[in-house]
Amino acid sequence: HARGLLAEYGVVLPKGPWRFRQQAPAAVAEADLSELARELFTELIDQLTDVEARLAKLDAKLVSICREHAACRRLAALPGVGPVIATALVAAVDDGRHFRSGRELAAWIGLVPRQYTTGGKPKLGGIGRRANHYLRRQLIHGARAVISRLAAKDDQRSVWLKGIVARAGFNKALVALANKTARIAWVLLARKEEYLPA
Repeated sequence: HARGLLAEYGVVLPKGPWRFRQQAPAAVAEADLSELARELFTELIDQLTDVEARLAKLDAKLVSICREHAACRRLAALPGVGPVIATALVAAVDDGRHFRSGRELAAWIGLVPRQYTTGGKPKLGGIGRRANHYLRRQLIHGARAVISRLAAKDDQRSVWLKGIVARAGFNKALVALANKTARIAWVLLARKEEYLPA
């Protein structure tokens, strides 16, 4: 937003948040602006710096909570799961024992297609709207990070993922990997096992 406002005053900065953080203070100081505009832009940059400092503090707090909690440490060993997802899963489902299986947890998160059965023939629908949207979004972002680094790997999980991407497409592979991650997470939480990559 601040970058767009600066462009209206003739101060054009390159795209990207890190470039803005680096170049904006000097650009505002050197630009031909009125005192009021310079003061307002300086305040906006100070607010941005303050918000980033608070976010860094919260990130550090999440990492320390993840390191202290045994279940979070087990979950963080999963590919695509970091401190944010691990702490969110533990906060939402605790030890996972109120779910009978990993499929139930994945369905609760919203990673399993709806089933319609008529005449003994099951039909799979789309992903439903009833879900834990925050966990689903985070697991899909984690899956996106794993799939984006897939080209150089040739282990069993990577071969499985490459096959899904080739057969069904990138987005369906994201949901499939997020579903698998949720099911493995249930095992790690409910049975207190350590993650062993295949």
